[in-house]
Amino acid sequence: MQYLAINDDLDRIDLKILSVLSTDGRIAVTELAKQVGLSKSPCQVRLKRLQEDGYIQGFRAVLDAGKLGLEHVAFAEVKLTDTTETALSAFNAAVMDVPEIEQCHMIAGSFDYLLKIRTSDIQSYRRVLGEVISGLPYVGSTSTHVSMQSVKDTAL
Repeated sequence: MQYLAINDDLDRIDLKILSVLSTDGRIAVTELAKQVGLSKSPCQVRLKRLQEDGYIQGFRAVLDAGKLGLEHVAFAEVKLTDTTETALSAFNAAVMDVPEIEQCHMIAGSFDYLLKIRTSDIQSYRRVLGEVISGLPYVGSTSTHVSMQSVKDTAL
């Protein structure tokens, strides 16, 4: 994966480290060092700096949603009744407490937020939409788009 350096803080080796880690977050430091052309100690120093500077925010396992019974994905457009900073902050905070909401994006357009919601089936989604999402602060209306197939699903 290619990354653009937005500033001069990252050099070619830093970008290579990020690229390798984005595909294999469990790679041993010795193997990472070999792949980026460094010895182990300088690679560890760079890795620590990238974490401290916030370029690497953490490491996590990528789970198989199907095996966990969470194959149903829907995207909900949400229009708020109020878009003052108070309303936006209240909505943003409330979204954090809903485990079924996998992603929440504030959108510039004909609606205010786009939510990615993952549940076991359409009935579970209807329950979450009707009992939880519709009751979030300042929600005026929603519109749902159901995913039939995930063609590409990668994270940065």
